[in-house]
Formats: sequence, structure tokens, C-alpha cells
Amino acid sequence: MKDIQDIKKYLLTVHPVRRTSGQKAECRQWILRELKRAGWRPWEETYGKFNGSVNIVAGDPDRANVFLCTHYDTASRMLLPDFVSPTNVAAHVLYHALVALILIVLALAASFTVSFPLNQPGLMLPLFLILLVGLLFFAAFGPANLSNANGNTSGVLALLAIAKIVRRDDRVCIVFFDNNARNLLGAGAFKKAHPNAAQSCLFLNFDCVGDGDSIQFFPRRRLKKDGDAMARMEAAFLPSRGKDVQMVRGFGFYPSDNANFKKGAGVCALKRKPVVGYYMDRIHTSKDTSLDEANIALLRDGALRYIAALG
Repeated sequence: MKDIQDIKKYLLTVHPVRRTSGQKAECRQWILRELKRAGWRPWEETYGKFNGSVNIVAGDPDRANVFLCTHYDTASRMLLPDFVSPTNVAAHVLYHALVALILIVLALAASFTVSFPLNQPGLMLPLFLILLVGLLFFAAFGPANLSNANGNTSGVLALLAIAKIVRRDDRVCIVFFDNNARNLLGAGAFKKAHPNAAQSCLFLNFDCVGDGDSIQFFPRRRLKKDGDAMARMEAAFLPSRGKDVQMVRGFGFYPSDNANFKKGAGVCALKRKPVVGYYMDRIHTSKDTSLDEANIALLRDGALRYIAALG
């Protein structure tokens, strides 16, 4: 656990925010050094100015059949706390509908406050639209969130912890995606650059795995149909230290980079409450400060067992 503790401390103190190009470049150089120390041969894969993403790749994407992934960038601070409920669509949709309604009400109230005293009713609609777009822009591109322990320092920590104990293997490729916060641009660019792998290989994407006692895997449809791969995952990733592990075979979704890959699976840590069920909160807010090392150890040990079972 000492390696996990040391990497965690370094990330949270030296690279807690990875939003600007400079912050991301500094973090990438450190990740590259750590991967080289672990015996890997990593490089930066860039995709042009229009996309603007720079991924870190370690391994051979053309020969590997297992891809272990995470995104290393961090997001903006949201006006209201984010909430994800991967197995409860009603709760997820209702929460985000409520957030949208609050933004609409705020923009409407502000436009009314300005136009009514001026006796300019025609000003209300254009001002409302301008304010609403401004609020949405702020939510997507506003100030960087300063606390990113779970989203997604936890994923970076998990992938580095795995890289340090898994020897360089042609069957395994490790990828740190850029620009998750910008509509998954880094993962999308990787998919276009390596279409064969994106269509046929297993992609395990670790995203927000640090806050919650239930480690859950959300495989896409094609992966669910691959009985051997599902059985290997269930045999490798085992409950430990009071944490449970679930392979979600029924309904479930996880909105992250794994959506770009036919046999992708999003891996996350969730909490549970009555009625709501499993959920994730605090990300993209100042309360995102929890990163449980036991979760990272579980994923590290599971990945090692999975790769060892490949023969």
C-alpha cells in the first residue's frame, strides 16, 4: 500500500488540478517518468490542433487485446453538485432536470429584474437567453474545480498502481486519456487512430473509483455477450477490505470514455441509499476530497489476476 499512498500524496499535492494545457503537460511528464521507472515504454500521442488532445500510451495498441484506461484531466467547478445514478434512470434524469430548471429560473428571474424596472418587456427574452447560455457556458468552461480526489485523480492513481506491478506485456496497453471534460475528445481520437482495437478489444476504464464501497463494472452490450471475458473479470476482481464488486449484467450505464469502445466497461465506485439506490456525488465540487486507498488496492490486485489468467 505504500506505493499507493506515495502516488496519492504526490498527485493531490503537486498535480491536484489538470485543466490548462500547462497543468496537463506537467502532469504528463511526471506520468511518463513513473511509467518508465516501472519498465514501460510510454509516449505521447497527439491528434492535431482541432482536437487538441494529448493521450499517454504505454504498450502496443496494435498487438494488445486488453486496454486499461483512465482520463487524467480534471473538470470545471459546477454551479450545483453533480450526481450520477448509473442504475436508476429516474433519479438521474429527475436530478438533472431539476438542475436545468433551477438554471432556467435563475436566468428568468435575472432578466425580469433588469427589464421590469426599465419598462422594457422586449428586453426580457433576449436577456434571458443570453443569461441562460452564459450559465451553461460557466458550468462547462468556468473556473477549474480545485478538489479532484475522486474525479479523476482516483483513476490516475489506480492505473499507475497497476502499471507498477504489471510487467510490460504485449497483450496489455495502458492509456491515459485527455479531454474527458471536453466531450470525451481524447478517447474519441484514440478510437479513430486505432479502429481495430476499438472494435474488438477489452477496454477497462477506471473513472471515479475512489469514493464509495461498491466497485461496479458497467460493460457495453458486446462485452456482456462475451461470456469468457465476463467470467474472467468476475474471477479476477474480488471483494476485499469491506468492498463489494459487481459486474452489472442488467441495465446500467456509465457516462465516460468507455462509451467509445464496443467492448468497453466503465469502472467506478458507488455509494448506496434507499430509494435512490447506487449513486455518485461530490464530483466537480469542493467536496471531492475522498480517495479510498482500499479501492485502489482492490483494482490493482484484480487487474494483476486478470492479466495473469490470460496465460
